[in-house]
Amino acid sequence: MELTAKIRELAKKIPTPFLIMDLEIVRSNYLELQAAFPQGKIFYAIKANAHPRIIKLLHSLGCNFDAASLGEINKLLSLGVEPDKISFGNTIKREREIGVANSYGINYYVADSDIEVEKISRQAPEKKCFVRLEMDPGESDWPLSHKFGTPREEAVKLLKFAKNSGLVPYGLSFHVGSQCYNPKRWAIALDKCRFVFEELSKSGISLSMINLGGGFPIQHLKPIPDIQTIAREVDRFLKKNFYPLPEIFLEPGRSMVGNAGILVSSVITRREDERENWLFIDAGCFHGLMESIEDFRYEIRTDIEQNGDSPGEYHLAGPTCDSVDVIYDNILLPRSLTLDDKLYFINTGAYTVEYNTNFNGIEPPKIYFLDEV
Repeated sequence: MELTAKIRELAKKIPTPFLIMDLEIVRSNYLELQAAFPQGKIFYAIKANAHPRIIKLLHSLGCNFDAASLGEINKLLSLGVEPDKISFGNTIKREREIGVANSYGINYYVADSDIEVEKISRQAPEKKCFVRLEMDPGESDWPLSHKFGTPREEAVKLLKFAKNSGLVPYGLSFHVGSQCYNPKRWAIALDKCRFVFEELSKSGISLSMINLGGGFPIQHLKPIPDIQTIAREVDRFLKKNFYPLPEIFLEPGRSMVGNAGILVSSVITRREDERENWLFIDAGCFHGLMESIEDFRYEIRTDIEQNGDSPGEYHLAGPTCDSVDVIYDNILLPRSLTLDDKLYFINTGAYTVEYNTNFNGIEPPKIYFLDEV
């Protein structure tokens, strides 16, 4: 999202911190992804940004949705999303929530352990079960396989177990890691899927679906491949190695909404001494910038930089009385930044208003849309 004169003017009027979003960019992202994967079903991972206006827009475009909890499922249903357009995509589900989801008519459930398969079979018999494969970390800003996923050999066993437990062994899912920079990582994951498909076919089990997960990158500080390049890599591998072609699901989160938002924050104090310089702002790890705890790097802009101010090195920190609340160490920012000056975190429409807390009694960033301010 471009930092425009209008956003700079809004920053003078709207109390910070706040997130400003452009729904037209969300619309464009959905249409671009659908064009790149014309045979794919898009399941937006609402954990990225579950604002009702975003959900309603994507629903109107025909999008499906990935939910991680009964709370997210209830929110989707309350906004008019049909149960058959929702996937319960968390491998760590409370058993009672599986039963409630089944009573709503939700058909898709994921697992990566035998206990999870057992829970699904008890609470959602005869429904479609898919297994999440582990991926080696690498070439992404936020690896997602240490906690999630199972080796390909174990996936074979789990899908056989699912069939014997009365479920439909439906397919596989994976996640190459958020902000993945190498399109070939999808081919590596698909090769693991190929192995599972072939091993199960020997036992008379035919899988139908591969869920490509997310990981499609948006622009921050490093060069990124475009979605068309990733789609070509996926299409090439599928056509060479799968017959018939499986149904394809996608679970974009950051790539759907990340570049549609800018987080605006203000300087609330600074401290300088002989050793180091500190700059404190009204957003932080507990209030909009949780991903910075893993050193996820956003582009930061200011109003002062336009005046040719030279950069200085700072520790940039949030407003709470917790020492963890340090956004970045040793970051270069204009030397003259001071009280009430604005910082703009570019392309922060994802994972900035969903992680928030009221820690220390501090309110999280509010969200606004360009068409309403």
